Amino acid sequence: MRAGRLRRWSSEVGLGARLALSGGREGLVRTALTALGVGLGVAVLLLSVSIPGILDGRHQRVDGRDDQHIGAAEQPASDSSVLMLTVFSSYHDRAVNGRFLRPEGAHPIVPPGVPALPPDGSIVVSPALRDLLASPEGALLRERFPQPIAGTIGKQGLSGPNELYFYGTRGDLTEDDPAIVRLTYYGSRANTDPLSPILLLLVVVMFVVLLMPVAMFVAAATRFGGEQRDRRLAAVRLVGADTWMTRRVAAGEAVLSAALGVLIGFGLYFGGRPFAERFELHGLSVYATDIRPAPLLAVAIALAVPAAALLMTLFALRRVVVEPLGVVRKATARAKRRIWWRLLPLAGGAALLVPLFNTDKTARFNVWQAAFGIILLLLGLATLLPWLFDRLVARLGTAGPVSWQIAIRRLQLSHDSALRAVNAVAVAAAGTIALQMLFAAAQAENTVRSPADLAQASAVVQTTLSRFTAAHSQADIETVLRGAHGVTSVQSYRNDYGKPAGGTDDQYLEVVVADCATLRLLADVPSCADGDAFAVDPASLAQPGMTGGIDPTTLAGKEILLGETGAAALTVPAQLKPAREKRDPYGSQHDGILLTPGAAPPVPAGARFTSFVRFDPAGQDANEYVRNAAMRLGLTVDVSILNATNVDQTFASIRRGLFAGATVVLVLVGLSLLVSTLEQLRERRRTLAALAAFGTKRDTVAWSILWQTALPVALGLVAASILGMALGAVLLQIVAVDVRLDWAGVGVVSGIAGGVVLLVTLASLPPLFRLMRPEGLRFE
Repeated sequence: MRAGRLRRWSSEVGLGARLALSGGREGLVRTALTALGVGLGVAVLLLSVSIPGILDGRHQRVDGRDDQHIGAAEQPASDSSVLMLTVFSSYHDRAVNGRFLRPEGAHPIVPPGVPALPPDGSIVVSPALRDLLASPEGALLRERFPQPIAGTIGKQGLSGPNELYFYGTRGDLTEDDPAIVRLTYYGSRANTDPLSPILLLLVVVMFVVLLMPVAMFVAAATRFGGEQRDRRLAAVRLVGADTWMTRRVAAGEAVLSAALGVLIGFGLYFGGRPFAERFELHGLSVYATDIRPAPLLAVAIALAVPAAALLMTLFALRRVVVEPLGVVRKATARAKRRIWWRLLPLAGGAALLVPLFNTDKTARFNVWQAAFGIILLLLGLATLLPWLFDRLVARLGTAGPVSWQIAIRRLQLSHDSALRAVNAVAVAAAGTIALQMLFAAAQAENTVRSPADLAQASAVVQTTLSRFTAAHSQADIETVLRGAHGVTSVQSYRNDYGKPAGGTDDQYLEVVVADCATLRLLADVPSCADGDAFAVDPASLAQPGMTGGIDPTTLAGKEILLGETGAAALTVPAQLKPAREKRDPYGSQHDGILLTPGAAPPVPAGARFTSFVRFDPAGQDANEYVRNAAMRLGLTVDVSILNATNVDQTFASIRRGLFAGATVVLVLVGLSLLVSTLEQLRERRRTLAALAAFGTKRDTVAWSILWQTALPVALGLVAASILGMALGAVLLQIVAVDVRLDWAGVGVVSGIAGGVVLLVTLASLPPLFRLMRPEGLRFE
């Protein structure tokens, strides 16, 4: 008996699946729209669950090539050891890093991705760097790398396909240079600092905000074509099916459409992976092989989507009475929507988030509790929006243009399908507004104003004289830098650290040598002439104790031992003029002895020079010309381009991830609205054709479509703005940051949503005009 019932039920479900594929053109179009909508959502969900794999692959490669073994014991030279010189550079705001190596034996270790060290004097580069150097865009960068290119670095040695990286071989590296280290192995397990609470909460909100609209769109897509499905079920009733059989038939149709959507989603996901390496979103690039979903999560998506389609179909049929001669919708005479249960998710979300309020910015919090609290609040918006829209459209009058009358009557009679798509937009908008508020707070916490004075210097170049620098004096350095295109001035000083003879190791002070014009940038000095010497008054220091407990004004005529070893000695001039401390153009402070060249000792080996370089920041590629000049000075010369603000790199990475994810979700939201609008137009094709037959103008119908899309979106945005700001305030309370309403963020989100509505309307006009042809009145 039970086996027979199962066979009958399975045959009824199979009948629904066959109807989805053999229901004629209309049935195939509905199935295709549903499968496409589900497929788009599934592809994005698969991409989201691939993020751990992307990060894991990236971290494994970066850790595998790690050569910054801080704290490792000094190793003797061996048959496999190499000497290494690290080079950091930048080109058009993209990092260009690499290493120069010299093997110390016959079997040197090689970095990952490099089969063998290149010949002496040549380099191997990443594919992206090779292509950039070969292109006209990389002409300026090619000046820094005149070496012949002997090959490319494999994937195992790069963080991503667009990374600019190189390895070179130089036979002149020696271990006596402090910039050169001996390397005996590659790889480490880097210990990363945990994210601060505000950044951790930012990541949690990002994932919730970006994924919830996708899940809601998938649920809405499973209900496309509901009116046509109900009419087909009436035909099934006419041939003898009962109510439960019609529901099983509908379930079979929904599960098949969702299953096809899962296949399309997996196809889009795996078919699009090979093209991922060609794109870079906000500085992030990934290898196709890293884009792999967690197996359990992928299986969960493949099973959960058809199950969700089944539940949504049965839920939709609860208010529909399918009779043999037609369909009666209880919605036409339904009772008013009840609000009490719609407030429960909002109350539950608040109950989860309020206990997380903390006044300690360094305290940790329960990530899962925060995530579920945010989910419940956003779900509360989705459940509350239909109740609000019922009250709105019931009060809207039909006075006005014909387009307004058509739109209002349509929304008053049936607006559920419109709201399903708008729910995803509203949830995305509310989450984005909250995210903007949290983002603004995080930006304020992780962005500090630079102490640099951009009016006096555009860049700072630090040079240590060695056998690897082309310069041998301060004059050589300034000559090369002044020769860079666009540079207007260069001022340099030499500095060292020392301690009084007989002093303790914790007593130190800075000794600066510069001409009078440069000294005035470093401190407030009285009248100055070559041969003068100055001592910074400790009373003028913004940070007392910087001099290690030494009063520079008491060192006149005394001896100072310079350098770490104290090998060089300086006798301080007997006449020391007082100077007052101030910040230099780089924002640094100088608190010791200031000497003009006439009072300074000879330039020692390994002297360090700092140069303030000024150029027109608006000049084309001015930064790159300065970097090229610095590279001509030497491989170890450091260039810092000065900015008004400094941004924490962890925050910058999260911001790039946010923009990349928001781009994907914005595209999906637009596609969801477009697919939903097209599905509604297709179901109303005979109504549209009838309107055209009665003489209704095309622009009138087009305006009515715009109103029908814009009104639900406008209400959704108002509700989303209120809830989004409330959610943002709650999140700021969790991380103990003062609440500041981000009106600019609200305006931007609303403007983007309005633009999406306009684009969707424009994209729906061609099929709308086609459906308004008289042929649409034909019916079999």
